Amino acid sequence: MAAVSGGLWRRCAVDLNRAVRSVCGSGRALAGAVRAEEMAERLRERKREEERKLFILHRFSPQIPKDPAQRRLRKLATLSKKFQQVHPNVLAKILKEATLYQNEEIVVINKPYGLPVHGGPGVKNCITDVLPILAKMLENMKAEPLHLCHRLDKETTGVMVLARNKEAAERIRLLFKTRQVEKIYWAISLGDPDPAEGIVEIPIVEKEVQSHQSHYKMTLAPNYRVSPEEGKVVKIRKNRDAESAVTRYRRLARSSACSLLELQPITGVKHQIRVHLAYGLGCPILGDHKYSHWSKLAPQKLPEITLKRLKLKQSKARHLPLHLHAHRLSLPLDKRIDLVCKPPPFFQKTLEKLELDIAND
Repeated sequence: MAAVSGGLWRRCAVDLNRAVRSVCGSGRALAGAVRAEEMAERLRERKREEERKLFILHRFSPQIPKDPAQRRLRKLATLSKKFQQVHPNVLAKILKEATLYQNEEIVVINKPYGLPVHGGPGVKNCITDVLPILAKMLENMKAEPLHLCHRLDKETTGVMVLARNKEAAERIRLLFKTRQVEKIYWAISLGDPDPAEGIVEIPIVEKEVQSHQSHYKMTLAPNYRVSPEEGKVVKIRKNRDAESAVTRYRRLARSSACSLLELQPITGVKHQIRVHLAYGLGCPILGDHKYSHWSKLAPQKLPEITLKRLKLKQSKARHLPLHLHAHRLSLPLDKRIDLVCKPPPFFQKTLEKLELDIAND
């Protein structure tokens, strides 16, 4: 009886162990299934959150233009804002990659579009502020900060000279001041200057424009005017605040109601090229919304043929960038250094679209 009871007990124990293992296995499987379901739910929730974000972005953000030309314009329109958002080290690295030439005295960069040279209201990053960082990137941690030798407008691209020390900077600034540096710009203008080649020599002065939105502009201050009574040209009193300004120009090509001009500013007055072209020759630079009108601040009005070639609507003309490029600079140091910089991609693309081909003019 005892033997039977012992055998029965052992069988019961075995069956119990099997039952426990089965229950535990089922429990683990159940727990695993619960965890898998929780993970799937988290993934579904994450997907729903991403879809909500995409909906909000699509609903409240500006639409990305489908047309490639308008996408390029939108990109350029936001470029200057991006320059103000990056870390100064990043901006210095951008300028390092834009280096055209350097020796023991100077560093020459290809200035990007939309980057201011000096600081001012709303300017977080400018070329002046990152010159110490750029110097260290080009040489070593003990490098002396680079020095500005001249300036370009925020929207102007091209050749810009920096000096490695104060002595070289003062020497080069004197060369600019005494007009020993030959500067050649390229600009795409609206209209065709008449004559096709010549010199504009009209003083320039800064004036306040009285309109619904008062602002300041540089403008012409000629020494002569036409007498309304007699219709004769008479000399007038010189504006004591006006500066002498001389610009040599030459048409390289013309097409689509526009021209490609080569410009040599003999003097260095603020906005000289822009003012002489717009108010002196009646051919404002493409994308120069400031000097295309006098009494108002408004987007530049473009001819139909120009809009058609650019595949642009007049309502989007405000995004058109200034097409002014510092193309070449000849610097007489120990030996004359000729520095040439190709126009940026947006400038070259506009030349192609407008069919402004130098070789075929």
